[in-house]
Amino acid sequence: MVRRDAASLCLTGIIAFDILLIGAAGMWPKRPVMPRGAIVEMPLEPPPLALPEQKPAPVTAAVSDSADGDDLSGVASWYGDHWQGRTTASGKPFDERKLTAAHRTLPLNTRVRVTNLKTGRSVEVTITDRGPYAGGRVIDLSKAAAEKLGMVKEGLVPVRIESVAG
Repeated sequence: MVRRDAASLCLTGIIAFDILLIGAAGMWPKRPVMPRGAIVEMPLEPPPLALPEQKPAPVTAAVSDSADGDDLSGVASWYGDHWQGRTTASGKPFDERKLTAAHRTLPLNTRVRVTNLKTGRSVEVTITDRGPYAGGRVIDLSKAAAEKLGMVKEGLVPVRIESVAG
């Protein structure tokens, strides 16, 4: 009796699957039927791509009115644990315990002083990577640099970035 019920249930499942399969097959787009011997014209060049309208990028850093023009101000963030040991743009492995930073345009191995505008604390870092890629930020600091600025808990702080000679 149990075998017959199991076989009946199995057969019902197979029939239900077939119905679903046949129904799904009817949903595929139909290929157009062309009369035998019809001539099909194909364009030689693909149509031009329609590029989506691009919005202007938001201003994330403002050049300050310093005499040498080497100062930037904006929002800093920090990165650490997740990136530990990964290769940076400079080719060196990232070490969250070193005083390093990522900047989009400053030359690699440039030394800069980053000052937390809320507390006045500052730290000198070396640019070893590219970024930040999150909107509205001008520099990503290593965890050690963020600790020196007192911004680990906050995550984001307004900063001034100054070039350091040497």
